[in-house]
Amino acid sequence: MVRRGLILFIFLLWPLASESALAHGGDGIAGGFLGGFSHPLFGPDHVAAMVAVGLWGAFLGAPAIWLFPVIFPLVMALGGVLGILGVPLPGVEIGIALSAVLLGMMVAMAARPPLLVAALLVGAFAIFHGHAHGTELPRGADPIAFSLGFVVATGCLHLAGIVFGLLARWPYGRMAVRTAGGVIAIAGLVFLGRFV
Repeated sequence: MVRRGLILFIFLLWPLASESALAHGGDGIAGGFLGGFSHPLFGPDHVAAMVAVGLWGAFLGAPAIWLFPVIFPLVMALGGVLGILGVPLPGVEIGIALSAVLLGMMVAMAARPPLLVAALLVGAFAIFHGHAHGTELPRGADPIAFSLGFVVATGCLHLAGIVFGLLARWPYGRMAVRTAGGVIAIAGLVFLGRFV
C-alpha cells in the first residue's frame, strides 16, 4: 500500500516537469503552476493542517479516507476565489492555526464524530486555507494555473497523511498516527500563539 502511494505521489508530481506549459504565459515560478504548488509547501501551518486531514481520513477509514481529500480542495478552491476577488474574511490566519490544532486533536484523541460533522469541520477550515492562498496570489500571476498548483499540492499533502495514517491498522501504527496528530495539534498551538 505504501508503495502504491509513492507511485501515485510521483505520478502527481510528474506534470511539474513542464511548468512553462502549465503556467499559461511565462509568469515564472512565482505566478504559475509551480508557484501555486510550492505556496502551501512553504507554510508549516498549511502543511500541518493538510496532512492532518489525510491522517484523520485514513484513521476513520471509508468513506472519510476519500471524502476528506475531495471536500478540502474543492472548498479550498472556493475560498481561493473569494481571496482572489478580495472578499474579506476575518481571522484567516487564526482559522488556519486553529485548523491544525483541532484537526490534530481529532487524530490524537481518535475522535469519531458523525461523518457529516467531520466533513463540515474539514470544509470549514478549507475556506480559510483557500482564502489565504487566493489573497497571496502574486501580482500578474495566472490565477488559474496558480490555483491549480495549490490544489494539487494540497492533494499531495493529503496523500502523505493518508499513507502515514494507514499505519493505524496495526496497534503500534495506531499509536504513531495518534502521536502525529498530537504533534500537529501542538504545532497549531505554536502557530496560534503568533496571533493571540
